[in-house]
Amino acid sequence: MAKISLSGRGDIHTLARHLEAELSHHALSCSLVDSVVRNLGGQTLICMVFDKYYMRTSNRATLTVTLLSDGQMIYADAIGSGGGEGAIFRFSWGADENFTGTAERILRSMGLD
Repeated sequence: MAKISLSGRGDIHTLARHLEAELSHHALSCSLVDSVVRNLGGQTLICMVFDKYYMRTSNRATLTVTLLSDGQMIYADAIGSGGGEGAIFRFSWGADENFTGTAERILRSMGLD
């Protein structure tokens, strides 16, 4: 498992669309599985789940991204999982870290730190 947390200013919907577009362009095997948008008391939460196939290890990894905005600040958390093998000793080939790192670079390019 790999995890990042960033924050910054901007429009949450623009950030979500840009993240989806960039991750989809990053690899043909990467796609948005689904997303959920919730508006609660002036805050917006977007949860996005991505899936990517890694040919070099013949397995899949997932990336879950949550974006939370209070109208001024955006808080982004991304958790990569999968990309390994083993039922008992969850050995990872690094696909989860790679997937999370790609999301981190995209989010940082949008001004989040």
